[in-house]
Amino acid sequence: MTLADAVARRIVAGDLAPGTRLPTHRAFARQHGVAASTATRVYQELTRRGLIVGEVGRGTFVRAMRPATDPVLAEPTGLRVDLELNFPVQPEQRARLASSMATFIRAGGAANALGAGPSSAVADLATLLVRPGWRPDRVVLTGSGRQAIAAALATCARPGDRLGVEPLTYPVVKAIAARLGLTLVPLDMDDEGIVPERLRAVHRRTPLKAVYLQPDLHNPLGISVPPDRRAALAGALDACGVTVIEDAVYSFLTDAAAPLCDRSLVVDSLSKRVAPGLAVGLIGCSAAMERRVAAAVRSGAWTPSAFAAEVGAHWVRDGTVAAIVAEKRADAVRRHELVRSVLAGFDVIGDPRSYHCWWRLPARWRAETFVAAAARHGIAVTPGAAYAVQPNSTPNAVRLALSAPPLDTLTAALHTLRTLAEGSPDDEFS
Repeated sequence: MTLADAVARRIVAGDLAPGTRLPTHRAFARQHGVAASTATRVYQELTRRGLIVGEVGRGTFVRAMRPATDPVLAEPTGLRVDLELNFPVQPEQRARLASSMATFIRAGGAANALGAGPSSAVADLATLLVRPGWRPDRVVLTGSGRQAIAAALATCARPGDRLGVEPLTYPVVKAIAARLGLTLVPLDMDDEGIVPERLRAVHRRTPLKAVYLQPDLHNPLGISVPPDRRAALAGALDACGVTVIEDAVYSFLTDAAAPLCDRSLVVDSLSKRVAPGLAVGLIGCSAAMERRVAAAVRSGAWTPSAFAAEVGAHWVRDGTVAAIVAEKRADAVRRHELVRSVLAGFDVIGDPRSYHCWWRLPARWRAETFVAAAARHGIAVTPGAAYAVQPNSTPNAVRLALSAPPLDTLTAALHTLRTLAEGSPDDEFS
């Protein structure tokens, strides 16, 4: 076992708690009887694994640990307050889903879902993508929302192609693009979304093959593109003639508008709308693109579980999904209002309907140091670097995911974070 593995085991086991300041490279080398260059490589490897963060002049700290697997219904574990993962679950949801599932089983739904006969799941689930004045020509199902994104990217781009994205984007998209050999091109963005004129300029200079956007409740910024900007952006996309992948995973919290263009692939899933254990993904597309999308799903082995699809369709038909969505909409507004109240005076942005927000930190704090300080108090938040497309353009901000903790726990955590932000790193780590 290497020295890096040994330290990693101590972090994972909790022997080195989140927020613990590690020795300097020289002190670490002396403690373990190794060369200073070896200590540097150990710290580099632990940083690569996401276990530690460091800042020049401040030190190196143990990061807050993510759970090994996503929680089935996102309940807090131990004393850790999770403001990293966003899997909203309502208190009454378990009972409602269990009752509906019992009806599904009694009606023979489970047996039918495990058979080889025709399925009506696609037609029922497709209704979730319907918007005022628009419904998808076709809907293709996948095993999860992430798989839907991967299939959409594989449909419209090939290795070496250029994919336009927001400069802060969903980290999974960065990983999928790397595996598919796509070059990410950050597009200029302001607080209303992508700047249409800059999109045109980028495309004229070196054409884009496709664009991946989050028009509704952008992750991590939590903002939504307003109607006037949507119209201008739609015009720019139409002029460029590129395929658009619209990530609509949070759109259930809003009154989403029609897609930006006829070439849009609208990606959604049931994990946040219903529960993370129901990870069925959806791709809404035109009839002309259906065969290509379906082929990408099959070749990537991204086909859905028939059982999960049938259960999801049953919950759509009997109104369970609609009831849960209504509860989550009210809950998201309530939690966002709480953030605005507790963090009043700080630079916090985000649509008031969103389950997450973006906090631009005071200049005296660096995001990684603030994350480490929060971890010392048992609170996990995500630094802006996790979303940055360009490593040299890392924002000094953190994303707060608001859905997991109970309201009283969230309130206490926000007050703790406020106290931290009002102080300084020297106060926290002296």
